[in-house]
Amino acid sequence: MNSGDTAFIIVSAALVFFMTPGLAFFYGGLVRRKNVVNTMMACVAIMGLSVVMWALFGYSLSFGGNHAGIIGDFRWFGLNGVGMETGPYADTIPHLVYCGFQMMFAMITPALITGALVGRIRFNALFIFIILWSIVVYYPMAHMVWGEGGFLASIGSVDFAGGNVVHISSGVSALVMAILLGKRRGYEKVTYRIHNIPFVVLGAGLLWFGWFGFNAGSALAADGLAAHAFMTTAISAASALLSWMLMDVIKGGKPTLVGASTGLVVGLVAITPGAGFVPVWSSFIIGFLVSPICCFGVSLVKKRLKIDDALDAFGCHGIGGIWGGIATGLFAQSSINDVAQWDGLVFGETRLFVAQIIGIIVTIAVAVVGTLICAGIVRIFTPLRASVKEEQVGMDVSQHGEQAYPSFNGLD
Repeated sequence: MNSGDTAFIIVSAALVFFMTPGLAFFYGGLVRRKNVVNTMMACVAIMGLSVVMWALFGYSLSFGGNHAGIIGDFRWFGLNGVGMETGPYADTIPHLVYCGFQMMFAMITPALITGALVGRIRFNALFIFIILWSIVVYYPMAHMVWGEGGFLASIGSVDFAGGNVVHISSGVSALVMAILLGKRRGYEKVTYRIHNIPFVVLGAGLLWFGWFGFNAGSALAADGLAAHAFMTTAISAASALLSWMLMDVIKGGKPTLVGASTGLVVGLVAITPGAGFVPVWSSFIIGFLVSPICCFGVSLVKKRLKIDDALDAFGCHGIGGIWGGIATGLFAQSSINDVAQWDGLVFGETRLFVAQIIGIIVTIAVAVVGTLICAGIVRIFTPLRASVKEEQVGMDVSQHGEQAYPSFNGLD
């Protein structure tokens, strides 16, 4: 047991927790005025739901035992047997601290999905969907990647802080749900204005702040690997921010604040799977390239495929996570972190790169199939889509009976 490591991971867990309120501001600022309460409420509700589910059975299913490399069991139901002593996943911190750190990942991940669905999904349908999705998609993915005997870990695929588990799974699920829901009313006829750019910047800043706990904390110790992950995280975010600004100038002649905020977020997404595996110099490349990759992805989804991924959850998290997983297979070095069994493709080895591709394909398959199953079950109990009248009035009033601002015109 190490008090320094324990303190560091507790603080890191608190930082990761802070990301979900940050996401609420980021998403809330991007939507229309009449939907901001509903958008932020989705994140707030998940903050409560995810903690209760994790403590009751989520942690046990993700990390307790092993069944076919896919899922755990109920041996730690209600955190029974998870105490102040060290656990099987970290030998210098209490088992409860590891559990709490992982709990925050289970919180932010389903919240990411909500960005694709704003303005048209019934709140009760979303609530039920998140319960089912956590069980069907998130807990198995966490086990396969990070749990003892997990399938993807056993084939040599690596994911330092959640490229597969968090970003690809949520991004792909968001895309599937956006297709199932259909477009917002008047999507191709109405201009959907960003109602509060300062909210967007505040949310992005909170996400960056919390992401240091997300990635550096995944070292599970206050050591050199944590410092390495901290720096690769900072550099990738900064490089992606500048890269998106450059694209704004090339396309429109002016840099935009929303573009810079989006860029830093996708830079964080891209470095997440490799933050503790890739050399520092590669984080410049990973971050700088992710902005044009995600920008192209957003354009492909919205303009070519005509899919209403409202806040680009797939375009940023899905595509950014896929690039990050591939980049890990390109640049990872076992000398940085021996959890990676082989070096990346850039250093002449192919096995890690192949394992990364397999991991990405498996994650996409689990997310697609799991999301379809969850949506199908939800439809048994309630429609997914809000009515025409509910959408026109706005989701704030129709779903919650609240308004974010005094009534005035111009921002709907």
